[in-house]
Amino acid sequence: MHWTGTWTTSAAAIDGASFENRTLRMLMRSSIAGKTARIRLSNAHGSAPVEIASASIALRRGDAAAIRPGSDIELTFGGEASVTIAAGALVLSDPVDIDLPALADVAVTLYVPDKVTEISGHKGARQVNYLSPPGDFSKAADMPVGEEIESWYFTTCIEVAAPAATRGIVCMGDSLTDANISTPNANCRWPDQLARRLVAARGPRFAGVMNQGIGGNRVCHDVQADNGQKRFDRDVLAQPGVTHLILLLGTNDLRNRRSNARQEANAPAMIAGLKQLGMRAKAAGLDAYIGTLMPYENETFVPGCWNPAREQVRLAVNDWIRRGEIFDAVIDFDKALRDPENPSKLLPKWDCGDHLHPSDAGYLHMGDCIDLALFD
Repeated sequence: MHWTGTWTTSAAAIDGASFENRTLRMLMRSSIAGKTARIRLSNAHGSAPVEIASASIALRRGDAAAIRPGSDIELTFGGEASVTIAAGALVLSDPVDIDLPALADVAVTLYVPDKVTEISGHKGARQVNYLSPPGDFSKAADMPVGEEIESWYFTTCIEVAAPAATRGIVCMGDSLTDANISTPNANCRWPDQLARRLVAARGPRFAGVMNQGIGGNRVCHDVQADNGQKRFDRDVLAQPGVTHLILLLGTNDLRNRRSNARQEANAPAMIAGLKQLGMRAKAAGLDAYIGTLMPYENETFVPGCWNPAREQVRLAVNDWIRRGEIFDAVIDFDKALRDPENPSKLLPKWDCGDHLHPSDAGYLHMGDCIDLALFD
């Protein structure tokens, strides 16, 4: 047996969020089943310690902040009910016995007693989570809701003890992996769809799928989070049980949405950065796959980010990707979602309407176009 991530998210600093004496109840979708689990809590971007006075894990009931009666399990940390996460650090809970199904809604509840103004978490969750009114409601089956939030705070991983042969697939990317603009609570992210297909085809203990997408992320420069080369060790190599990498990164380098002339993308720099990520994955013994960059002509999410020169860079990077250097296989997301008649644009049925992000159907189609034989 070994630890494998059944759910993960990438941590970044969540600006503008603060609270004290509040209970958080956050929902995560498992990818594989397990009988023993533990969680990771992160203070990676905090400059001061954070106390978690109580923590628990349960299965969700219904579609709000309620949990199934009898499924709530209190978590401990080194045998203690509370834990203080040092600045820049993470902590692991003690393992607990839990019948955790694949593709289930899992509720993690945390009570934070003291005021916290620097929060590590994931802002673009596309999942409605819940913040209580003031007070400790960590043991409440039906937690009162003071505020709905679309972020995951502090919690970055749910791990399960899995058979030695269980794969761990890390999907590293930007908002296209994070499924920006998709319907909240619908789990339309392409890694979610990949997990559903693997469970259906290979069983509930075959492979954990870990989503490490961050909206706005780039290969070469920081924006909204550490660049891909900087966060690779933490967000890929340090994930529990990782055996495979799917990398889809580079669109935001092309877009240069802040119009910084010194950060204007060119193909050699992008290719060099992607090569580094592939080499580091291979050095760690991973099977490493890379996705082609999808078209985004005339995007409206941030108007003006597409131009013909940047399109030529995208084509050059995709030409290099398709040559198959460094990486073990290519997943051609570009071919799967582009308009055959206008290949610099998304096919309308896969387009959410901003010409950059896929629709719910488009994200699901991305998960459907991945060859499951890559993981056999």
